[in-house]
Amino acid sequence: MTNLAIQGDEQDAAAETDFAALAQLRPVPRISIQAFCETESVAIPIERAGDDRRMAKAHLKVHMGGVATAVEFYQTAPTPNLIIIESRQEPRQLIESLRQLAEVCDPSSKVVIIGHYNDVWLYRELTRSGVSEYVVAPISMADIVSVITSIFVDPEAEPVGKSIAFVGAKGGVGSSTIAHNVGWTISNLFSNEVVVADLDLAFGTANINFDQDPTQGIAEAVFAPDRIDEVYLDRLLAQCAEHLSLLAAPSTLDRVYDFDPEAFSQIIDTAQRTAPVVVLDVPHIWTGWSKSVLANADEVVITATPELANLRNSKNLVDMLKKLRPNDPPPRLVINQAGMAKRPEIAIGDFAEPLGLEPAAVLPFDPQLFGNAANNGRMLGEMDAQHAVVQTINELAHVLTGRSEIKSRKKGGLGSMLGMLKRKK
Repeated sequence: MTNLAIQGDEQDAAAETDFAALAQLRPVPRISIQAFCETESVAIPIERAGDDRRMAKAHLKVHMGGVATAVEFYQTAPTPNLIIIESRQEPRQLIESLRQLAEVCDPSSKVVIIGHYNDVWLYRELTRSGVSEYVVAPISMADIVSVITSIFVDPEAEPVGKSIAFVGAKGGVGSSTIAHNVGWTISNLFSNEVVVADLDLAFGTANINFDQDPTQGIAEAVFAPDRIDEVYLDRLLAQCAEHLSLLAAPSTLDRVYDFDPEAFSQIIDTAQRTAPVVVLDVPHIWTGWSKSVLANADEVVITATPELANLRNSKNLVDMLKKLRPNDPPPRLVINQAGMAKRPEIAIGDFAEPLGLEPAAVLPFDPQLFGNAANNGRMLGEMDAQHAVVQTINELAHVLTGRSEIKSRKKGGLGSMLGMLKRKK
C-alpha cells in the first residue's frame, strides 16, 4: 500500500471518530480566528475545522509559521477574537516567545497553544499568563472545534435541539409525508417536544396533513427576521398534539418566496432552543437557502422511490452533501412506494449500492393507508397503529433520535446503475 493510501485510510478513520465527538458540540458564534502552524499535521485538521458546519459563522485563516510569524504579523495587523499558535519550542523558550506575542496582541484576544511537550509546569505557566487552553499534538479536527466551543459557547446555556431535514430526491416521492409522520411519532413515542417546520411556503402540506388552519406561521417569521425570538416564535406555532407543534406554511401564491441563503437560519436556531427535536420539511428545490438548510442540519433524510431518475438525483444529493458536510455522517436514505404494481423498479440493493448507503427504511406502496390518512388529516399511526408501515416509521424514529441503529438488509443483485445513468445522458 502506498504512503498516500495509508494517509487516506488514517484520515477516514479519524473522520469516523470525529462524527461522535462533533455531534455533541454546539455551533460556534460569529468570531474571527487566525492560526499559525509549524507543521502540516496540525494545519490540516485546523483547516478541516474551518469547513465544519458548526464553524459556519466563524471566519478562520491558517498561516504557516509559529510564534515568531504571529509576532511579526500583529505588529501591523489587528488581532482577532482567537489566536491559535502551534509551537515546537521547549517549554521555557515558548514562555519567553509568548511574552513577545503579548506585547503586540489586544488584551481581549483569546490564545490557544498547540505544543509538543506534555509538561505540567508549562501548562500551569501558560494558564497563569492568560492562555485559554494548551493542547498537546497530535490533534484532530474535533479537538479544535471542541476547544473553540469550550471558550466561546456558554456552558450554562440551554441545550440545543436536534434538527432533522427531510428532502425528496424527486417531486412526489412522499418526503413531506414521511417528515410529518416521523415528527409525530417522535413526539408520541418518546414524549419529546417536537417542532415541525414546513419550509415549502408556496405548496406546503403540513397544515393539511395535521388538519390545522393557523392564521400565522413560518411566513411571518421569515419576512420579519428582526422580531424572531422564543416568545415571538411561540405565538406562531400551532399545537397539533400534546408534544407536537407546527410552524405552518401559508401555501398561497399571493407573493413570491425568494429568499437569501441564510433566511431560515435564525428561525431554525430559535426553534432548536425551544424543542429537543426540530423536523425541517424541505421542498424539492435547489436554491441558496435550501442548500444552506441541508448543509447545516444535524441529520439529513433523503426520500426516494426506486426509479432511475430518483437514483440519479439521490446520487447528486449524496455527493453534494458529502462536500458540504465533510465532517458529518452521510444522509439517511428512505425508499418509499416500493412494490408498486406494474411499475418497473430498481431492486433495493441495486438502488442503494451506488449511493454507498444502507436504507434506513423501506416503505411499501400502500395507497389506501396513505390516502385515508391524508384525506382525514391524520397521521399513519392514528389510522392503524399496528400496520407494518407504522412499525417501520417507529423504527426510523428510533434511528433518527439515536435510540437504535439501522438494521442491515440483504442486498439484491448488484446492477450497474451508474452505467445506466451515464448511458442516459
